Amino acid sequence: MATPSEPSPTKTSFDFSLHSHDTALAVIPPQSLWASLNRIRSLYDAASHKWPPHVNLLYPFCPPSSLPAASQILSSILSTRQPSPSPLNITLSQPGHFPRRNESVCFLTSGNPSHIQAVKDLVNDLAKGFEERGIEGKRRPFEMHLTMGQASGEVKGKEWENLMGKLALSPEVNFTVEELAILKREDGRMRLWGTVDVHTGELTVLESSKGFDQHILGETEEQEKGYRDGLMSGKTVYWDEEMQIWTVSQDDDYDYEDDDDEEGAGRDSLTVASYNVLAEFEYPQKQDRYPLLVRNILDGKADADVLVLQEVTDGFLSFLLEDEGIKDRYPYCSHGPPSQTDMEPLPNFLNMVVLSKIAFDWESVSFQRKHKGALVAKLRHVGNWQGDEFKPVVLAAVHLSHGLTDGAVASKKGDIKRLVGYLEEKYEGCPWVVAGDFNITTSPEAVQAALEKKNISDLTAKQLRGLDAIFNDANFVDAWEVTSEGKEGGATWDPTVNGVAVALSGGNVWPQRYDRILVRGEGFFKVKEFNMFGLERDRAGDAAEESFASDHWGIRSVLNIGQFVFDEPEKAEEENREPANSLVVPVHLERAPKSLSGAGSIKAGLCELNVIPGEEEAAKRKEAFELLKTRLLDATTNTPAAARLQSAVIVVPVGSYALGVWTTSSDIDVCCIGPFSSNTFFSIASSCLRKAAPQGIRILRRVRANTGTMLELEVQGIRMDLQYCPAAAVADQWPDVLRLPAKDPVWSLAPQTLNKLKAIRDIDYLRRSLPDLSAFRLAHRFIKTWAKSRGIYSARFGYLSGIQIAILLARVQKLLAKSSPSVEDLIASFFTHYSTFPFATSLAFDPTFHIPTPQYTRSYREPLAILGYFPPSLNTASAATLPSVLTLSKEFSLAASSLPTSSSWSSFLTPLITTFLTSFKTYIKLDLSYWGLSSQKGAQFLGWFESRCAILLVDIGRKCPGLHARIYPARFVESSDLVTDDNDTSYRGCYLIGLDKISPSTPKLDLSAALAALQAVLPRFETQICSDGKYFNPQNRWMSASLTNQKDLGHLVLDTRTWGESNPGEEESESETDSDEEVKEEEEAEEELIEEAYEAAKRRKRALKKEKKESKGKKQHVVVIREGKFRTALDVMNRIRWDASMDSGDFVVGYEDRFLGAQEKELDDWKTEQTDEEFIPQHRILYFRRKSDNKVVWDRKKRVDEVFGPSGE
Repeated sequence: MATPSEPSPTKTSFDFSLHSHDTALAVIPPQSLWASLNRIRSLYDAASHKWPPHVNLLYPFCPPSSLPAASQILSSILSTRQPSPSPLNITLSQPGHFPRRNESVCFLTSGNPSHIQAVKDLVNDLAKGFEERGIEGKRRPFEMHLTMGQASGEVKGKEWENLMGKLALSPEVNFTVEELAILKREDGRMRLWGTVDVHTGELTVLESSKGFDQHILGETEEQEKGYRDGLMSGKTVYWDEEMQIWTVSQDDDYDYEDDDDEEGAGRDSLTVASYNVLAEFEYPQKQDRYPLLVRNILDGKADADVLVLQEVTDGFLSFLLEDEGIKDRYPYCSHGPPSQTDMEPLPNFLNMVVLSKIAFDWESVSFQRKHKGALVAKLRHVGNWQGDEFKPVVLAAVHLSHGLTDGAVASKKGDIKRLVGYLEEKYEGCPWVVAGDFNITTSPEAVQAALEKKNISDLTAKQLRGLDAIFNDANFVDAWEVTSEGKEGGATWDPTVNGVAVALSGGNVWPQRYDRILVRGEGFFKVKEFNMFGLERDRAGDAAEESFASDHWGIRSVLNIGQFVFDEPEKAEEENREPANSLVVPVHLERAPKSLSGAGSIKAGLCELNVIPGEEEAAKRKEAFELLKTRLLDATTNTPAAARLQSAVIVVPVGSYALGVWTTSSDIDVCCIGPFSSNTFFSIASSCLRKAAPQGIRILRRVRANTGTMLELEVQGIRMDLQYCPAAAVADQWPDVLRLPAKDPVWSLAPQTLNKLKAIRDIDYLRRSLPDLSAFRLAHRFIKTWAKSRGIYSARFGYLSGIQIAILLARVQKLLAKSSPSVEDLIASFFTHYSTFPFATSLAFDPTFHIPTPQYTRSYREPLAILGYFPPSLNTASAATLPSVLTLSKEFSLAASSLPTSSSWSSFLTPLITTFLTSFKTYIKLDLSYWGLSSQKGAQFLGWFESRCAILLVDIGRKCPGLHARIYPARFVESSDLVTDDNDTSYRGCYLIGLDKISPSTPKLDLSAALAALQAVLPRFETQICSDGKYFNPQNRWMSASLTNQKDLGHLVLDTRTWGESNPGEEESESETDSDEEVKEEEEAEEELIEEAYEAAKRRKRALKKEKKESKGKKQHVVVIREGKFRTALDVMNRIRWDASMDSGDFVVGYEDRFLGAQEKELDDWKTEQTDEEFIPQHRILYFRRKSDNKVVWDRKKRVDEVFGPSGE
C-alpha cells in the first residue's frame, strides 16, 4: 500500500496517456451479487471469461507500465475531492443497449437519476484531474452500464428480444461503492492490480495481480464444465401459502407426501412425468396455448409426484406458477416465476423446469453446448437405506440437441456420456430416473432419408443406433418398452396426427419417440405403468380450429416402490393388499351434507371468524421470528465458547407455527439446539435480548418448567416461548439428522433432551408425510376453533391439544388418502369417525408410522391414548382423565349429529359458554383468591393450580363412578371484578365443574352414593393444594372447593384477562443460577476426586490383571454385608467406571427426578459436569443395578453396598 504526497500538476510530469485497452478503472459489485449476474453473462457475454461484472469509469486507461504513477494520481484526486454528504450508491434495474457492428451490446443501468449523476460527477472529477496533470484521454459521453451480453442481428430481433426481456426481469442490483478497482490485462484477461478508496483515496496495490472466478471459463474443458455446473445450479423454490408468494426453499423445508422410513414405508410408488411444452419462437410471444398447456398438466392422466418440462420460457413459467391448481399440486419448483420481483429470469431461451410434490435439491450438469445441460434433482426424503447410508432418488431432466446431422448426433453422444458419468461418479448406488426430450431419431425412414441426403454419414448412423447401448450398459430400462409388451410405435412426436408438429416438421414426416423415461431402480423401484397425455384438442385463443397444445405428447410412468409387477394378476392383487392390523380402527369416507359441501365454505367460515391470518399478520410474525433468530445466532456465534466448540446453534419454530396451523391468537414456540450448557445459553441469550429492546424484544420472565428453563418473550408485539436443548451432535448434523432412523446413535440422548426434541421431530414427520398439507392446515384450524368453542381445547384439563388434533386428523386423512376427500368431506369424516371411536379400549395412532403395530403398552391408568411419533413419551394424552374423555366422546357425538342440521360451518361452531352456566343443576366451584404484591406470582399461582385440577378429576372418576364431571377450561369472575386497575395485583375468581349423571339410565341411588363420595373428595383436594409449600402461601393465597347449585352461581362471566396464561413452573431469576466461580470451584473439586479415583483404579487394574492371569478364573460377584464406612454414590460410580473387573455398560443408575419420580439411566450416559444440561446431583442417586442379573449392588436407603464390600475398601 502506498499513499505518496501529491505530484506537482504540471504537463511535463507524466509521460503517458489514457488510451490503453490493457487497463481499466472500474466499479466491481460485491462478490455476493456475482452469481446472479454471471448466470446471464456466462451465456450471453462473449467477454464474460475475461472480465468480472463491472461498471467501467475510465476505459481505456493508462499503459500497464504507467499504473504506479496513474494510481498515485487517482489517490491524490480522490483524497482532495470534495466529500459527498451521502454514500455512493448504485442501483442497476433498467435494461439498455447500444449498437456495435452487427450486434447490440445489452446492459443493465440505473433508473435512479441521482445515482447516475453521482457516478458521472465522479468520472468527470477523475478525468478532469488527469487533464490538469497533462494526461490526455478519450473524453466521450459517460453512460453508466454493466454489460450483460451481446445480441446478434437487428434490434427487436429474436436474440435481442430474448436478452433484453431477461434483463427487464432481472432482480434489482443494489450496492454501495466503497472502493474503485484498478484492472490490468494479463494473458487476455483482466485481473485486479489494486484498489483505491473512493472517499479517502487510500491506495492498495496487490503484491501480484489477482484473477477472478469466471477466468476458469477459458481454461480446460473439465474446469469450465465444473464452473458452469456450480454457477447454473440453484435453489428450489416453494409456494408459501401463508405469504402467498414463491420463496426459496431452505434445507429444513418439507415435502407434501413422503415418509422417511426405510424402503419408502408409507409411499408405495413414485410417479414421474415429462412434457415438452413447445416454446413460442416469435415476438411478441403469444399466450394463446398457455391455458391448454396448463389444462394438460393438471389433467389426471398427467398427475405425478415429479414433473419435468422442456422448452419453458420466462413468460410461460410466470403464467404457469400463477395458476392456483399448479400451486396446490406442485408446491416445489426448480425455478421461481420470473415475473416475481425477487426471482431471476430463466438463464436460457429454452429451459428445463422441474415441478414436484416432494421437496428436492437440484444442480446443473453442463453439456458441450453452453446453452444445453441436464438438471439433476435429488429428492430429499425419498430413497433407500443401504446400511446407515441414505441413497436418495435422483432424477435427471434432459433436453438433448435437436437435429439429425453429424454434429448433432456427436453432441448427443457426448452429452449422454457426460450425464451417465456424472451420475456414476456422484450418485453411485442411488435409484436413478432420466426423463425428458432425448431428440433421438427412432424412425428408420428418417435415418435412411438423412443418409440419402448426405446429412449424416454411415458412421453417424451407426453412432445413432449405439446411443441406446450407452443407457443399456448403465443398466437403465425404458419405461415404455417395459410396459409396451412388444408393441410398435410409442411415438411422442407424430406429424401424421399432430398438426402442430407438422408446422414445425421441416420435412420430417415420420413419427418419432423423442420423449422417454429411463429407470435404474437399484432394487428400490420398478416400472409399473406408462401412459401419454396431452392428446386432447381445443381452441387456442381466437383460433377458428381446434389444435393440440404442443407438438409433443406428454409421458408419465408409475414406479412401484418395493412391490414389483407380477405376471399373475391374483398374486399382484394379494401383494398390493394393505396388511391387516387389528389395532387400526378403520375410517370410512363421510361426505359433507349439501348445505356444508360447497368448495371454500370452510375457509370462508374461518375468515368470517378471523381465524385464518392475513398476509400482513403472516409477514409480521415471520419478521418477528427472523429478528429473534438473527439476534440469537449473532450472540451465540460470536462467543469464545462457540469458537472453541466449533458448533453452530440452530433456531427452529415448533408447535402450531412450525406446522402452519397457527391462528391470530397463537404464540410462537421457539427451540434452540446447540453445544452450550443451558446456563451458558440463557446467560448469553438474556444479555443479547435485553440489548435488543430498541428493536422491540422484551423478556417477560424466566421460568423453570418441567421441560427445563424457558424464556417468555415479546418480540414486536408477538408472544414467544424460548427453550433450549443442549445437543451438539444434533445441531452439527442439522437438518439431515431429522432423516436418521430412531436407532441411530445420534438419538442416544437422555429422556429430558429427547423430550425437548420430540415436538420438532413429530412436526417434521407430519409435514413430510401428510397427503395434502393445505387441506390438513385448513381442517386443523377448523377443528381447533370448534374445540375452543366447545370448551375442550386445553391439555392442562385433560382435553385436546394442538398435537393431539394433528395426530387424530392425520390418521383420518392418511387412511382416506385414496379417496382424495375435500376439506369439507375430511372434516365430516373426522367427526363421524371419532363420534364412535372406542377411546376406552383402542389406541389412536398413525398406522403409516407405527409399522406393523405401535411399540406401546397402555396402562390401566390411561383412559385415553393418542400416540405421537418419537420417544421418550408416546402418549400425548397423559393428562386425560375419565371425566375429560367422557366429555370428549360426548362432544364428538354431538358434532357428528349436528352436521346434517347445520346451515353453515359458522353456525356449526356454537359456543358452549352460552349454555354451560345453565346446563347443570349442580357445580363444583373452585374459588381462588390472591392478594400478594406481585402480579407475576399471582399468575404463576393460577397457572400451577390449573395444572393440579386433573388430580381432582381423576379422584372424581375413581371415587364417584356414577357422576360425569365436566370442567370448563377457563376462569369465571363476578362481572364487577372485570374492572381492571393497572396497580391492582390482587385476584379473585373461580373454576366451575358441571355435574351430571354419567348416563340417563344411572339409578338415583347410585347418583346419591356418588354425591356422598364427592363430599370426601373435595376436602382432600383442598388439603393437597393448601399443603404445597412451594406454590401455596396462606398469607396471600386462599382456595376453596364446594358444591353449588345453579341458582347460587350469581352473575358470573368469563375472565378475559391474561391472569394465569403463563407457563406453569417456578419463576427463575438469574441470581438463582450458580456463578461462574462456584461452578468452576465445584468442577475442580470433582476433577481432583476423579483423578484420585483414576490413580487408585489403575493400581487396582494392575493387581487384578495379575490375579486374573494366575487364576484364569471367571468373574464372581460376591454378596457382602456392610461392616465399615458406607461408600458414597460417587465412590461407587468411579469404582464401576475404572475397575477392570467391572463392565460399566452392565450397570444402570436409579435416581429421583424432581418431576417424574424414580427413573433409571445408563451409567455410561451419566453426566458429572455441572454445566451439562443433563447433570443430576449425586444426592439424587437411589441405587446402582447390574443389568446382567438384575441385581441392585448399591442402595442408599437400604445401606447395601456389594461394590466395595463390608469394610468399604
